[in-house]
Amino acid sequence: MQTFEAGRYDVVVVGAGHAGCEAALASARVGMETLLITLNVNMVAFMPCNPSIGGPAKGVVVREIDALGGEMGKNIDKTYIQMRMLNTGKGPAVRALRAQADKEAYAREMRRTIENTPHLTLRQAVVDDLVVEDGICKGVITQTGAIYRSRATILTVGTAARGQIIIGELKYSAGPNNSQSADQLTKNLADKYGFEVKRFKTGTPPRVDKKTIDFSKTTIQPGNKEPHHFSSLSKDEDYLPVEDQIPCYLTYTSAETHQLIRDNLHRAPMFTGIVEGVGARYCPSIEDKIVRFADKPKHQLFLEPEGRDNEEIYLQGLSTSLPEDVQMEMVQTIPGLEKARIIRDAYAIEYDMVVPSQLKPTFETKLIENLYTAGQTNGTSGYEEAAGQGLYAGINAVLKIRGEEPMILGRDQAYIGVLVDDLVTKGTTEPYRLLTSRAEYRLLLRHDNAELRLTELGRKIGLVKDEQYQHFLAYKESVQKEVERLETTRLRPSKDLQAFLKEKGSALLQDGILAADLLRRPELSIEDIWQFSQPDGDYDRRIKEEVAIQIKYAGYIEKAEKQVMRLRKMERKLIPDTIDYDKVEGLATEAKDRLKKIQPRTLAQASRVSGVNPADISILAIYLTSHFQNKNN
Repeated sequence: MQTFEAGRYDVVVVGAGHAGCEAALASARVGMETLLITLNVNMVAFMPCNPSIGGPAKGVVVREIDALGGEMGKNIDKTYIQMRMLNTGKGPAVRALRAQADKEAYAREMRRTIENTPHLTLRQAVVDDLVVEDGICKGVITQTGAIYRSRATILTVGTAARGQIIIGELKYSAGPNNSQSADQLTKNLADKYGFEVKRFKTGTPPRVDKKTIDFSKTTIQPGNKEPHHFSSLSKDEDYLPVEDQIPCYLTYTSAETHQLIRDNLHRAPMFTGIVEGVGARYCPSIEDKIVRFADKPKHQLFLEPEGRDNEEIYLQGLSTSLPEDVQMEMVQTIPGLEKARIIRDAYAIEYDMVVPSQLKPTFETKLIENLYTAGQTNGTSGYEEAAGQGLYAGINAVLKIRGEEPMILGRDQAYIGVLVDDLVTKGTTEPYRLLTSRAEYRLLLRHDNAELRLTELGRKIGLVKDEQYQHFLAYKESVQKEVERLETTRLRPSKDLQAFLKEKGSALLQDGILAADLLRRPELSIEDIWQFSQPDGDYDRRIKEEVAIQIKYAGYIEKAEKQVMRLRKMERKLIPDTIDYDKVEGLATEAKDRLKKIQPRTLAQASRVSGVNPADISILAIYLTSHFQNKNN
């Protein structure tokens, strides 16, 4: 094939899914000439699986993306059809916002944003290979021979990478939603450049015609009346009234459903050997649920609308790769779906992923300089995880081009930091899903405080523009001012206050008490305190929430911050690139092998490597001190 020079850019991003969009926007918004190449420009930011954004842990990631200057939060706030805050009866560490998306509007709006962003060019093409010279990636080569040269390249190929769709006995090459697959790029990564590439599998449920559902047999799940947003720039007055939101509905599988699946397990690809890729443990297919949880009489199913202007309903919880005839029969065993007609069949999809332990903590590959990977290419699942990685890779590619220090988020700074550290330090043997339980400092990584944690960093990079930054400064000042006021204002045991406390079932006061100490009583809210100690300003819902959390959970937050300080001492103990682990006497053989593979940057990261125990860390710490006398130790 004859090649030709097609253009030069600072950054080339391959793939315009959720990771690619964030990476390209981050690069272009700080002035880098950026090329975003995708298989199909009509599938920019497409949602091939569930039509939603957010949820436990994932919703916090979207808030973090927004705080750093990314786009996902802004885009879903413009295109949602339902918004719900989850886990409101639990503590702030596990509360999460989830939005039902109009998937067509979401993709359309993201494409509009990309096409109207200066320094960003959108191009439809299939990338087959890289331009690599002396171990440095200097661009990409398309299927037609076009060479696009770059100073940094970011691969966000997703499930299109040698994608194969599976429905029953049928298996064929395709990307998500029967789109084109990219068959050569990851093959070259493995065969030509020596990357370890594995096959993963994900799946999606049937979509059924809304008109054929009997919703009277289901339970309605409406959105929230009170306003919620992912982006700090979104305004409460623009929040959709609940009557204008489109509800979801809850139903369940039946005994008949389970029996039908058991009767057809011999035709299920994941049990017959047709499926070769590793599937997600936390998002199993319905046939896997029936086998693994044989004692369960039923499983929850959510009927989720895919948009405001179409009739497709997504059957969340019914992911499967069973044959089409079984799917048709199975759907009609579900209460409310007895007469339902399938619009799109469920399917499984296998694809290539790059083992993420081959990445540096910046997402630059260890094998090829100036080459980055992000999204499902790194073995994750979920739009939010992908978007967070794309933004992270885009930022680090820009920082390297500018000759600046990389952005490496700590596990105490962001869920994105937890995600990155898990991937590069531990790798993953199955599609990785971010969970609140993965974050040991989740009380510090809350939905409500994402902008307090990360906006200054986004501003320093150049992604947080003036409007967002001024909004942040005003918000931060208001929160600090009200916290300080409540911490210094003393309330007297007046007749009205004592009567109120008695009514609330709260202990009466023997003497004066600080307003903050009274607020720390679990039975009292900040609105209760404000009845007896009015704030100086008219604070909005978000300020009120943040002040209450900071005061009520101050003791727990302080304890977590002390743990973080101990961790940071280990994070400051840098491990030189020149270290030879074979010369570290007393280090276990398994620890040596794992440390050589992962190449951790710090002693703290080394402590999180699988197969490295505390004794190994103690030996390594002594060795570093005696042999390198690192000034950072």
